[in-house]
Amino acid sequence: MSERKGPRYALLGLSAAILVGVLGYYFANPGESVASQALDQAKTEHKLESLAELDGKAPSHRALNVQTWKTAEGSKVLFVEARQLPMFDLRLTFAAGSSQDDNTPGLALLTNAMLNEGVAGKDVGAIAQGFEGLGADFSNGAYRDMAVASLRSLSDVDKRTPALNLFAEVVGKPTFPADSLARIKNQLLASFEYQKQNPGKLASNELFKRLYGNHPYAHSTDGNAESITSITIDQLKAFHNKAYTAGNAVIAIVGDLSREEAEAIAAQVSAALPKGPAVDKTAQPTVPEAGQTHIEFPSKQTHLLLSQLGIDRDDPDYAALSLGNSILGGGGFGTRLMTEVREKRGLTYGVYSSFSPMQARGPFMINLQTRAELSEGTLKLVQDILSDYLKNGPTQKELDDAKRELAGSFPLSTASNAAIVGQLGAMGFYDLPLDYLETFMKQSQNLTKEQVKDAMNKHLSADKMVVVTAGPTVPQKPLPPPTDKPSEQPLGVPEH
Repeated sequence: MSERKGPRYALLGLSAAILVGVLGYYFANPGESVASQALDQAKTEHKLESLAELDGKAPSHRALNVQTWKTAEGSKVLFVEARQLPMFDLRLTFAAGSSQDDNTPGLALLTNAMLNEGVAGKDVGAIAQGFEGLGADFSNGAYRDMAVASLRSLSDVDKRTPALNLFAEVVGKPTFPADSLARIKNQLLASFEYQKQNPGKLASNELFKRLYGNHPYAHSTDGNAESITSITIDQLKAFHNKAYTAGNAVIAIVGDLSREEAEAIAAQVSAALPKGPAVDKTAQPTVPEAGQTHIEFPSKQTHLLLSQLGIDRDDPDYAALSLGNSILGGGGFGTRLMTEVREKRGLTYGVYSSFSPMQARGPFMINLQTRAELSEGTLKLVQDILSDYLKNGPTQKELDDAKRELAGSFPLSTASNAAIVGQLGAMGFYDLPLDYLETFMKQSQNLTKEQVKDAMNKHLSADKMVVVTAGPTVPQKPLPPPTDKPSEQPLGVPEH
């Protein structure tokens, strides 16, 4: 099944930008680390309030004092001081995603995956042990727009200093050992074989090809068997020197640090990176032709993907589209799509819609899977629901419910240092204003039905969808009529 894009009211483009990578390595044992022990101790010092005490109160929101500056080498820095826990989170975000692969699909992902495989005098095992011994966590990942590398460490200088030294080496001076490259290539090649048996993945890959044509977003972030096999160590080093430069980096820091300490950390990390400017931003794609493509696949269900170009991350209609999508199919029960397709007819386990704004126009997508013999009718039903929603817009009750749920879930966007550092990284990467979180909430709460409807119609058209289906060709049956108690319940576990 196609991946869900996150919680119903997640900040699309901030959380969605940090999508699940094929290779992300986390070298720490949280249950035993010194950092986790400190976190557990801190938690015991703060008792949870009873939910009854919160009844009727407006949800609290953690006010952020975001400070920003640039390092001598040109890295943009965003910092929030948070003294509640004796820890800090550091995230580097580079414009080094698969959109920078050029003619070598998978190069960005493979470069990122190799960062912590070796530095001078240390192999992958020694690096992992180095972080673990300090109670620190290292993580990394590569996506379409960006690549990230993150560190979580205790803020005490005796732990912080060696953790930062190791992190700076890993990100700034990786050695790309040949044995690690061979191992990771084999892992990717094995995953490609698995993908051949995954109709959802096949449909997703085909959809991006149809949607983006020759644009850099068209190919999968993990490349393909032919491209991965041919990538050399010299290519990895060249990509690192081009895309992991200080001028191409956003440094986000949150935690138990002073401004002076944060400046020293940013300066150390920035100085460790290759010198160079930011890479060029990804160009806008051309609008694809609407139409349907079918992938024949032997299964009991058919995967349905409907998509068209959406928006880039700085589009002024972002708040209206985010709220409008949450009503249409942003996740969970109660959306238009889930109510009509699952709850009233039992046609699917789940159906979701999403905007994924990026540097260039990201996709708007509806995805689901249903019984093969009902696939054609289900596809038309989904198209009709979208068409009706664009024609008539949301009801006032739907809008009010969506605003209330957004207000209730919004504090989660700054509920932890890890959440904040992710927000800061995306804000810096997409050049969003420092008060973005506050202005987004205010804009969303002030939207009217007409504004949501107008924004959805401005960017979406029911007759311009690119559709990809994957499943068997079988005789079709008519859809069951809508009812409060469908005679056929959704399958309990989606295929793949």
